[in-house]
Amino acid sequence: MPGFKGLFVPGPTNMPFRIRQAMDVALEDHRAPDFPEFVRPLLADLKKIFQTTTGQVIIFPSSGTGGWESAITNTLSVGDTVLASVYGQFCYLWVELCKRFGLNVDTIEAEWGTGVPLDRYRARLEADKTHKIKAVLVTHNETATGVTSDVAAVRRILDDLKHPALLFVDGVSSIAAIDFRMDEWGVDVAVTGSQKGFMMPTGLAILCVSEKALKAAETAKLPRGFFDYKDMMKSNAQGYFPYTPAATLLRGLRASVDMLLEEGLPNVFARHHRLAGAVRAAVHAWGLTCCAAAPQWYSDTVTAVVVPKGIAANEVIKTAYNRYDLSLGGGLNKVAGKVFRIGHLGWLNEIMVLQALGGVELAMRDTGIAFEPGSGVGAAVRHLSRADESMRVAAE
Repeated sequence: MPGFKGLFVPGPTNMPFRIRQAMDVALEDHRAPDFPEFVRPLLADLKKIFQTTTGQVIIFPSSGTGGWESAITNTLSVGDTVLASVYGQFCYLWVELCKRFGLNVDTIEAEWGTGVPLDRYRARLEADKTHKIKAVLVTHNETATGVTSDVAAVRRILDDLKHPALLFVDGVSSIAAIDFRMDEWGVDVAVTGSQKGFMMPTGLAILCVSEKALKAAETAKLPRGFFDYKDMMKSNAQGYFPYTPAATLLRGLRASVDMLLEEGLPNVFARHHRLAGAVRAAVHAWGLTCCAAAPQWYSDTVTAVVVPKGIAANEVIKTAYNRYDLSLGGGLNKVAGKVFRIGHLGWLNEIMVLQALGGVELAMRDTGIAFEPGSGVGAAVRHLSRADESMRVAAE
């Protein structure tokens, strides 16, 4: 089919031409004497994306899953207890990874469509008088359900109780798209990846690690090799890497960071919020619901749309792809077959969102979902018009 394909899964996301061009370079010598002139400023500027002055940025050639593993193996020992909650597929996978490493996981099951259960976290931590819990896990943005959790509230609980547990955050589908404050929220290890808010191909796990977590690494006993923070930091201090880095991806990351900082992080976050609101306006106009159970959980990077009973969500996804060249995300685990997901993060603007919503309407109509054609697109247009008008008035 002629024309561009529509990529609206929640990762990988659309890649700007500027980043493509940055990576379209001859392969280079990663041991060259001038390579540190590229590496050191990149690591320094990445700290701005995490909003930290004290954290240590570490980049591994990996996916976000490797970042999860590094957080565990560098700071914990076999038999340590971690507190986690499962309210989506990626929360679940992180818990399963912890179990594979011999950790004792105190798992709280929560309703899929909600976020981190703050009251239950407080109760568990308050009852832990001997501080057996060594780390607390939070998935900031659960990609499977379109839910964002309150990381700052978890930090407040830890501080209120004077509990020394480390705070680990999965920010794979939030960092560089949704407001994330490493220092202010007291995060100890934040994990993200290159393929979502950073608008790049998959291939880099990008982390920020606190001084407290680095101190914990000195006594942690879990085995680590490829993901050893100490090895990476020692080489990074000289402007190099302990093994061959993904230099081409690093060139793309440089362009990505430049684009984010040029737009300004507050503007990046506001853009994602405005575009997400347009998608949700469309969902409500169709007479459908979001998987996120309440507005407090709404994600600004992905919306999981619940299909009516008797309709298979996968049919909507297949129809969108096969007939209209539109890629949507599928439901995972407990919500498999019940939702389709619209990714709205990264290199994205108003007309791209309207394109996606128009494609969704075509696919839903073909699969028998009852709604007024154009209602969702119209609602999105009205939302964006109001949002733009509000911004104009505020500026005046």
